[in-house]
Amino acid sequence: MSLTDLPNIGPKLAENLRRAGLESPEDFRAAGAREAFLRIRAQVDPAACFHQLTALAGAELGVPKKEIPAEEKKALRAFFDSL
Repeated sequence: MSLTDLPNIGPKLAENLRRAGLESPEDFRAAGAREAFLRIRAQVDPAACFHQLTALAGAELGVPKKEIPAEEKKALRAFFDSL
């Protein structure tokens, strides 16, 4: 399985994950969406947006980002706004 097999992870986001040291779905799951996003922001793209965070969170949950529960989206927004 490759990173692009995860929901919401296309070639660009997969490349960002690899550049942040997360080479496989297992690496990504071990880090989690928030840590992966922080690594991308620190090492690859300082302007990474909320949409990238929700894509990662959906991938971690195994669902399209539009299916992330409202409470989790709210928590993601609070996390993003705290950065």
